Amino acid sequence: MEKFQVLRSTAVPLPNENVDTDQIIPARFLKATTREGFGQNLFRDWRYAADGQPKPDFVLNNPRYSGQILVAGQNFGCGSSREHAAWAIFDAGFKVVISSYFADIFRGNALNNGLLPLQVSEEVLQRLLAQIEQDPQTQLVVDLAAQTLSVPAWEETIPFAIDAYKKECLLNGYDDIDFLVSQKEAIAAYETSRPWTY
Repeated sequence: MEKFQVLRSTAVPLPNENVDTDQIIPARFLKATTREGFGQNLFRDWRYAADGQPKPDFVLNNPRYSGQILVAGQNFGCGSSREHAAWAIFDAGFKVVISSYFADIFRGNALNNGLLPLQVSEEVLQRLLAQIEQDPQTQLVVDLAAQTLSVPAWEETIPFAIDAYKKECLLNGYDDIDFLVSQKEAIAAYETSRPWTY
């Protein structure tokens, strides 16, 4: 995975609440087993008409908005446990999703695939959505090591929580296997020093 340290980006607002994984990536697109190519079908049924033409009123088709941060409504990623939802968001170019609440399974899938689910209060979320809609060029700064979201336009820094192990993995670009490999010397030292019992 890519290392995640500091991201400075504009953001795309998606104020919809209770966005489930079937809306993120519809089930009919789950045939592939590799992570690539899912981004083109992110929010497919909201993004495109039945004839494949982009719906001009959907935010991802609006040229006013761009960036590597998706700011979404409350209860993002609910529904089925499909990991493809995180794949689709990441493959579409997003590195961070901000919401006031994430479904637990989606949160885990996101963290396992290099996508940072950043949880803020409902008050902060609504302020962010209003700020981005008013000024699409608003910059957000996510500092993973410091665990802060900065909004320079507000001159404000907001702390966020993250599991310490997943934080280390994101900072170093590790998946679970990479992390174990990084601990190879410590594991070997433990194995040679521990007493054997049978």
